[in-house]
This record gives sequence, structure tokens and C-alpha cells, in this order.
Amino acid sequence: MVTACGTWVGWDVTSIERTAYPRFKRLITARELHLFFSPSREEAEWAAGRTQSAEHRLALLLMLKSYQRMGCFPKLAEIPNMVADFVRRAVELPDGTLPEYASQRSAEQHRALVRKRLGAKYDAAGARAVAAETIRAEAEAKNNPADLINTALEKLVEAGLELPAFSTLDAMASALRGEVNAAICVGIHDRLSEVHRARLLGLLDVLGLDGKTPFNRLKQPAQRATWSHFKNLATHLEWVDGLGDSALWLEGVASEGV
Repeated sequence: MVTACGTWVGWDVTSIERTAYPRFKRLITARELHLFFSPSREEAEWAAGRTQSAEHRLALLLMLKSYQRMGCFPKLAEIPNMVADFVRRAVELPDGTLPEYASQRSAEQHRALVRKRLGAKYDAAGARAVAAETIRAEAEAKNNPADLINTALEKLVEAGLELPAFSTLDAMASALRGEVNAAICVGIHDRLSEVHRARLLGLLDVLGLDGKTPFNRLKQPAQRATWSHFKNLATHLEWVDGLGDSALWLEGVASEGV
């Protein structure tokens, strides 16, 4: 949906690559594997004491190391094979062992074990509330969904909260940005007099046989620096100023959010 101000307030998808949301790199170096995904002896013993199969042990260790690295739990299918193989070899599990869960309940139990071990806060509603408050405030001055998501991520990490799924933050950024932009448009509309509204709507009227409107004149670019072009630009700015007091219309609106 598009508002009267031309602001898109529907849901669009932001590429995760444009944000700081933690994810596995496409190429992981040997150094990164050892640095971020090597289970300590104590971690390996901890996992062994809480699982009854090699598949569950590997899955639990992958959840532990992934959360330590990213602050959230990936799906098993999202974990690169090279990471799973590295952890499997590190704790000397049989070749061919794959991380698997017998049920969704097992996956939930593993996440609870990791949270308890790391002292992580699981508060889905609280995380969404922090993200929503941050995005709504930032959307007053920022319009790029990736920027809104990144700021929300910073606040969530500061609060020590488990990160919501990227799709949750993406949908939230799109919806709240739309709400804030719509409110900005309503505020601008309410500050316009009837005369100024009619004058602005008149910018779209076709006046000549060439099919052009005053809006074409409004958006004409400045030309190269010459004295005649400068005089033309001064005349153009006088005409633009005659449309109304744009400073009053945009009072309190951040320039980036317009």
C-alpha cells in the first residue's frame, strides 16, 4: 500500500546480508573453526553427560558453539557441513555421525540446556518489545530497514537477550517503518492549508500539449555553473517558495526520514 505522500507501508523483504544479523559465513577458515567452534574438554564431557546418542551429542555441541558465536540458535540444516564435521572430529565421534533430533521436544531441551549453561536470557516477548521500541524510535530519522534492524540488534545484545529470528525482525522493521512514515505524512498533511493542498495537487495537472506537469518543473536539476543558469535557478527557487512554507510543513521531521 502507498500513502498519499507516496510512502510505501507494505511488507518488503530485507536481505540478511545487508544487516549485522549473525549467520554462518559461506567460507569459514581453519583458524575460525578452531577459534570459534572447538569444544573444550569440559564442554565435551558436559554434552556427553546429557545425551544418549552420538547424534544428539553432536547436535547439542553444535547448538552450544553456535550460540556462543552468534547469540541465537540456528536450525541444524543451516549449520555448514564443515562446521559439523569439525566438531564431530574434535570430540572423536564415529565417521558419518550427523546431528539429529528425534523430536522437537529434544531440540527444545537442548536449547534449554545451552541457555542454562551460558546464563542466557530467553524472553521472546521481552526481546520483541526491545526491538519494537528501538525500531519505532529510530524510524523517526532512518528509513533503511537494514539500519533499523542493526540498531535493534545492538540493543538486544546490550540487554543480553537471545536474538529473535531474522524474519521476525525483518517483518517488524517493515511494519513499524510503515506506521512511522504514515504518521509523518499525516502530520505534514495536517499542517497544510486547503490552499496549499490544492496548490500541491495542481503540480500533477497537465498544462501543455507536451504532456508535462508543473511537477516536471519542480524536479528539474541544476545545470552547470554559469551566470545565466544561476539567475534561472534563483527564479526557479522563488517559484518553489511560492508553493508554500515547506519549513513549516516539515517541522520536526528528520531529513533522512522525509
